[in-house]
Amino acid sequence: MTTTVDLFHTVLGPSGAPALLLVHGWGGDGREWSRHAEILAAAGHRVIVPDLRGHGRSPVPDEGNTPTAMAQDLTALVTRLGAGPVTAVGHSMGGQVVNLLAVDHPDLVRSVVALDPAHGAHGAELDEIPRRLTAYRESGAPAAVPLVAGAFSPTAPAGLRTAHIRAMLGTPGHVIAQAYAGMYTDPGAVGIRPHSEAYLRRRTCPALTVWTSAEAADWERGTLWAPGSRVDHWAATGHYLHEEHPDRTVRLIEQWTAAGPAR
Repeated sequence: MTTTVDLFHTVLGPSGAPALLLVHGWGGDGREWSRHAEILAAAGHRVIVPDLRGHGRSPVPDEGNTPTAMAQDLTALVTRLGAGPVTAVGHSMGGQVVNLLAVDHPDLVRSVVALDPAHGAHGAELDEIPRRLTAYRESGAPAAVPLVAGAFSPTAPAGLRTAHIRAMLGTPGHVIAQAYAGMYTDPGAVGIRPHSEAYLRRRTCPALTVWTSAEAADWERGTLWAPGSRVDHWAATGHYLHEEHPDRTVRLIEQWTAAGPAR
């Protein structure tokens, strides 16, 4: 079992309030949740924002920078803070991480909000995985820049693309490669559609998934079985939907948490 690392994190909001865990994606860090965290904390939520292992200001292990290990780190963090059960919100790879957390530690997760999560890969995306992984292993973060640069809509806020390119370039190359393999090709990886379906069936808490792809939204609706779960489709937005539409994302999270068990 991979040894957990002590994640850099911030906590905003009242200590006794129900907790939100906001998790960034591949090659990012917790700063992308800054606007959301301030608003949600002011609204009375306890908001925990970590940097995942190998990212941002958290420790950078030589090995084991995978979603599974990242979920283990979050388990240790939530337990140490006495914050569970949390509403676990994750974007992209962070969406896969919070789902793994929910599957493996259902006592720590009240519900999941996954935004354009890194699961369900098929078709052309699936075909590209071997080439991309080879490039990341050979060249590290610079090889990932084209993928990041192309992930925004024409209406994305000025500076957002540059901020994410800088964050990606600042992430160690071995972390980029290990995390990508951990999402899609390692033994037990859940990013490819048949494996995604198997692990989503193990998720027992309510889940809200938001896709920018109509096809992916339709597919995931067929995987839902936990009461209160749903899938939304946000059209005409880029992959970093929570930053292209921060206020809409905050409203979504507030409405989801307010619904509670009655949803």
